[in-house]
Amino acid sequence: MADETSEDTSEVSEPIAEDARAFGVYARTGGWAFALMVARSVRPGGQAVGETPKISARRFSELAGCSAERVMRYYKAWDKAADDGLVPHFEALAPGQDVELPDSDVWLSYYASRSIAVSPRGHAISAAAEAEGIRPTKALEVAENPTALRAAILADPGTAEAARKALMDRLEEDPALRTELVRDIVRADDLKKAVAAEAKAGDRVEYVRQIAENGQIKTPAGQKIEAPRELREEAERHLSLIDELDDGEEAGEWAREAYDTVRELVTKTVESDPDLRVKERRAKFYNSLQKATKVFEELTLDDAEDDVYEDDMLKRLEDLQQAIASCISAIQAKVQ
Repeated sequence: MADETSEDTSEVSEPIAEDARAFGVYARTGGWAFALMVARSVRPGGQAVGETPKISARRFSELAGCSAERVMRYYKAWDKAADDGLVPHFEALAPGQDVELPDSDVWLSYYASRSIAVSPRGHAISAAAEAEGIRPTKALEVAENPTALRAAILADPGTAEAARKALMDRLEEDPALRTELVRDIVRADDLKKAVAAEAKAGDRVEYVRQIAENGQIKTPAGQKIEAPRELREEAERHLSLIDELDDGEEAGEWAREAYDTVRELVTKTVESDPDLRVKERRAKFYNSLQKATKVFEELTLDDAEDDVYEDDMLKRLEDLQQAIASCISAIQAKVQ
């Protein structure tokens, strides 16, 4: 192998020198070197054939052995740069003319390597990519190949997690996507069960959190009372264990244990206080009475057909009447 550090003063053949010069131009300017070839050779729109020696983009693409669309992407990149005063306009260029070219680091700001990039959708993707600190071309490449994206999500947990987080971020500003996602969940029994389980776990954690942070407990009958110190400390202990779980760990079992422990302590707190125990039983009775009253009030005889009623209905109402009468008598005996 030749010593790359030694100084070579021998003469260089012209083909090698030409390659080196071409390489240097591309290394310094990137795609601008190719854009210049298009800009000085392709006829601008609106110019007649006889007005310029330049040729059409289609003819240029045939000579180049590539698509006319690819040629036009270079053409449009030069056009945008010319509007910004970075390069000369097409009309100022003649075939074979050389001009000073911009640095390569600004090339990607003007060149759209894919047709999607010049569409409103492409602009939105490019803007989001720049906000995330990545090159727009990477995001556009993914957007143009959803099958590859699907394969990566299916095969790689890391990609799936990134997709999940992106979807959650998008849901806030995309009601249509949110609706479709909810429908998908409703249609899938396994997902419905998982959502219900997570919601239940979340409610349990919130119950424990309210006790730990606010110092109040809600009894089974719905009363709100101050939590004893021991109960609050136990709630704080369980809550700290849940908060220390890693993102990937299931909180369901921890939430169930915390909830059951705290609820048991709440029950003991109520039962250990005679006055509180009476209030709790009274609250439960009122709750049941309100529910029964509401249900009975929903029964209506208005506009009912005679053949709607059956003997069994009457029998049940009579039994209910007797039960209510017995309940009233029992309460009257206690309050007198």
